[in-house]
Amino acid sequence: MSIQRFETGPRMSQAVVHGNTVYLAGVVANKAKGKSVTEQTQEILSIIDGHLAKAGTDKSKLLSTNIYITDMKNFAEMNAVWDKWVSPGNTPARATVEAKLAAADYLVEIMVVAAK
Repeated sequence: MSIQRFETGPRMSQAVVHGNTVYLAGVVANKAKGKSVTEQTQEILSIIDGHLAKAGTDKSKLLSTNIYITDMKNFAEMNAVWDKWVSPGNTPARATVEAKLAAADYLVEIMVVAAK
């Protein structure tokens, strides 16, 4: 079975496709870095849409999601954006944890696995 890698660098690939499964690396906001949880989550989900499309799938085929937020007090704010974005009836298995991220300006990071 072949493996496809997208946006591959020396440390990681942004997306990896193996068979009919798509694995995304953790996605953080670029333009909204340092902005609100709402703005960062919106940008992250838009980036995820793009990566999934490149890999031949979409958010309706999400299998699992890991969400990392720097402060659980922002859980409801992040969920408000997530709930508007996620495909109704196709919600993935999901975990959300509080964690320090790679830079202080990042408030949210999201990693997903999807079927093709």
